[in-house]
Amino acid sequence: MLHAAGAVFAERGYDAATVRDIAGRAGVNQALIFRYFGSKQALLTEVMAQGGKEQLNSTPPDRLFETALRGVLEGGGEPDSDRLLAVYLRSIGSADAAPDTVRALGEEYATALAALSPADDSTLRAQLAMAWLLGIGLMRVVVGQEPLASAEPDEICGHVLTALEGLLGEGKGHEGRAVDQRPGGRP
Repeated sequence: MLHAAGAVFAERGYDAATVRDIAGRAGVNQALIFRYFGSKQALLTEVMAQGGKEQLNSTPPDRLFETALRGVLEGGGEPDSDRLLAVYLRSIGSADAAPDTVRALGEEYATALAALSPADDSTLRAQLAMAWLLGIGLMRVVVGQEPLASAEPDEICGHVLTALEGLLGEGKGHEGRAVDQRPGGRP
């Protein structure tokens, strides 16, 4: 049932997904979903918690960002793909769509990413990386912004992961570089 629910939430978002559609996809009666989960919101919470925990527990921290990014780039709408980010992106605007679970998972991901950075502001850097991941997913999966929506996953990952190294690294940031203040000047 959770797999079917994840697929329907990823395709339609929380508001447009119906328990009837989820039950049909799972090949069960709607009553069974209510019996085990109690509500559509509780079902979404379980989908998010299970998917997020599985990814956190099975992915080495240094591969976590790339795994989440590839999940949305390569299979945000395909059957049997990692749909966690797509579920999140399509459901985030719903007032009753498991905000506590989503917040807790985001904090766990950010904590794992922060541990990769030796910088004093590693938590901020990790949260910026998470915001970037969500923004990429939003523009590609929900908005369908071109050329991002049709770009090859390897090309996107190449650019993003190179920049992520700089973000999570201990670089001095803008205050450590000489910056040309002339119009059009570059560091």
